[in-house]
Amino acid sequence: QVQLVESGGGLVQAGGSLRLSCAASGGTFSRYAMGWFRQAPGKEREQVATINQNGIIRNYADSVKGRFTISRDNAKNMVYLQMNSLKPEDTAVYYCAARLTGSSWDYWGQGTQVTVST
Repeated sequence: QVQLVESGGGLVQAGGSLRLSCAASGGTFSRYAMGWFRQAPGKEREQVATINQNGIIRNYADSVKGRFTISRDNAKNMVYLQMNSLKPEDTAVYYCAARLTGSSWDYWGQGTQVTVST
């Protein structure tokens, strides 16, 4: 059983930056692909970025390409999401997730709120 705890959310003005962190425990972190997702009020959950087990393969939603960067530190059991040039439409609850195999995400954090003001 893997536990994931997100942190780093908050209120920021448009054009600003935030760095989200996700701490993992309870499993062998380096075996899991990791992802960041977000859900805005009234909208479906959206996959934002994913990173494979060794950190080499990274994928991004078109809406965040060039602005967000996902990274991981397997020695610290951490995954990060650096968010730059934030826009009001980035406002959402951001979730960290872990996937061992297959296409389903097995474990989820509780989420952290990101609010971008105009």
